Amino acid sequence: MNEAYLKNVIEAALLAGGRPLNLEQLAQLFDEHVRPSAAQLRAQLAALSADYAERGIEMKETASGFRVQVRATLASEISRLWPERPPRFSRALLETLALIAYRQPITRAEIEAVRGVAVNPNILKTLMERNWVRVVGQRDVPGHPELLGTTREFLDYFGLKTLDELPPLAALAAMADVNLQLDLGGSSQAAGAETTQTSQAPPQLLDDDSGEEDEQLAAPSEARELVACGPDFDS
Repeated sequence: MNEAYLKNVIEAALLAGGRPLNLEQLAQLFDEHVRPSAAQLRAQLAALSADYAERGIEMKETASGFRVQVRATLASEISRLWPERPPRFSRALLETLALIAYRQPITRAEIEAVRGVAVNPNILKTLMERNWVRVVGQRDVPGHPELLGTTREFLDYFGLKTLDELPPLAALAAMADVNLQLDLGGSSQAAGAETTQTSQAPPQLLDDDSGEEDEQLAAPSEARELVACGPDFDS
């Protein structure tokens, strides 16, 4: 198969797909008798990534596959396409999400023990509705509390291939204040046929634990950084 044609098909699929595509999904784009191998697909993905080196878009591999997204260095300019107010993440939601991400599997009681306050039910409801967190089992203790863990959607949203790409917990614990913005990727805007990803302004931290503001996470515009509070994540 002509390599230029193969690369063009892959590029078009990634732009049109609006979601990460893995090697198997890319291979299915071709007739069986000319279907490229995984090695051929990876070679063209690497070639595309090289093509994008000096451009405003980049290739990103996440847990679900490969996608083409807006380069993070252009986030402030491109975010002007969506002038609506960025979603607001409460401190409580971000701390809860960070604890689940770093210490999974973890129970609700263990989260409360670290944070020193009860977990608002709306926080876990919001995280589960967004498919960032799920129940992965039960602790083998009296009461069999549910164990919580992150999902593939969580990795995709924050531009991670595996949990190993999370910044070291020690780096967060060393922070003396909030607003540590992890350098994570983004997901697509819910705006019609938009097919590339971009970053927006970081979410605004709220000091209350009500959970009401957390409902704004369902808004079409999505923030791109997971903000964690260092002092609460000591080992």
